[in-house]
Amino acid sequence: MSERSKNYRWHKIAESPEELQAEGRALTEVVVQGKTICIAFNKGNLHGCAAKCPHAGGHMADGFTDALGNIVCPLHRYKFQLTTGRNTSGEGYYLKTYPVEVRPDGVYLGMEEKGLLNWLR
Repeated sequence: MSERSKNYRWHKIAESPEELQAEGRALTEVVVQGKTICIAFNKGNLHGCAAKCPHAGGHMADGFTDALGNIVCPLHRYKFQLTTGRNTSGEGYYLKTYPVEVRPDGVYLGMEEKGLLNWLR
């Protein structure tokens, strides 16, 4: 399913991208609807992904982004594409990703709406 065909509920997570860059860090965490999400700054873009690595639960915000645009888990150095969540270091895991949009009134994170009646929208 393409990103455009999914139904998202958009949540404002900051007034500006700078607000999310605590102490100049490239990775930070936000809580949206009770779920902790990792926000990554890479090559001028914002990306959202699961806060914990699917392999051993390492906090992705404690890792780093590499020159290829991957987020790297701090525990075992597993790498994931920020745009797709695909594992690029060969272990076969997948990291859940979330779309992030910078709008004139703030920064928003999209969370897929799941439910029986979403097709009515």
